[in-house]
Amino acid sequence: MKKLMNDPRQIVAQMLSGMSHALPFLSFDRQHNVIYRRDMEEKVGLVSGGGAGHEPAHAGYVGRGMLDAAVAGNVFASPGPDAILEGIRKADAGKGVLLIIKNYSGDVMNFQMAAELAQMEGREVESVVVKDDVAVPDSTYSTGRRGIAGTVLVHKIAGAKAESGASLDQVKAVAEKCISGVRTMGMAMTPCILPGMQEVGFTLGKDEMEIGMGIHGEPGVHRQKIVPAADVAQILLDKILADLDYAGSEVAVLVNGLGGTPLMELYVMWDEVYRILGDRDIRIHRGWVGNYMTSLEMAGCSITLLKLDEELKLLLDRPSMTAAFPVA
Repeated sequence: MKKLMNDPRQIVAQMLSGMSHALPFLSFDRQHNVIYRRDMEEKVGLVSGGGAGHEPAHAGYVGRGMLDAAVAGNVFASPGPDAILEGIRKADAGKGVLLIIKNYSGDVMNFQMAAELAQMEGREVESVVVKDDVAVPDSTYSTGRRGIAGTVLVHKIAGAKAESGASLDQVKAVAEKCISGVRTMGMAMTPCILPGMQEVGFTLGKDEMEIGMGIHGEPGVHRQKIVPAADVAQILLDKILADLDYAGSEVAVLVNGLGGTPLMELYVMWDEVYRILGDRDIRIHRGWVGNYMTSLEMAGCSITLLKLDEELKLLLDRPSMTAAFPVA
């Protein structure tokens, strides 16, 4: 399969190296595949990460107003506890560190192990787990809902709170408030191909789409014939709005591409989302359209809604300077 790469075993490290060379406010720890801020301040540190292949997540959200360090594993594989521990060290400016974890068993296990190792070093570490994917039933007995594009808004909210000088407990509390009000639903039209592999991980017919597909190719809710964008938006939003009551609320909206969908099509989706939410008396305070949590070159999209209150609106509007989520 055609890809712009050298050695597939080194593609993650070379990608992060290229990012650090392109963006002067970032540094790169090659040994641990950690991207971190050059200009770290005395504040609560924020660390996130996970498998590569979801770019610009997570390194694209490192910078002023969002994350202080991001740790990358191999493609679609969690980073190990030692690498995450190094990310915690890089982000720790003496005010404690919050870990923002997506709800996958490997990520949860490795980040929690790293937190315990950091606490043994005398560091103050807390964590939150994002599980915004309404395609999957929530559960107290298993991993349950996956963490997907809504994680980006958690990075933004928590990052703004940390920049304001808030304590670790306060940053964790606002991150948990954001998590409680964020929901995402996605769909896919094509599979993706891992670097070094010659075959796709799953197949879809030329006229098929998968509703609720995970960002690693996990099965969705159902497979069906492709329908117009208006119907896709309605399907995704119906699932989100059935899960949480947004009626009469102000929201932030993220229309997210999975890597292979043209911006033309994403803006068509935004237009449909705008129409549907208006019909439901749901007011859009702020929104974004683009590639924020991808799955290599998979074609498809997801829609994220975040229910806002005055505090969350203020934090969402605060400036951030990152590669993938600059806010003026």
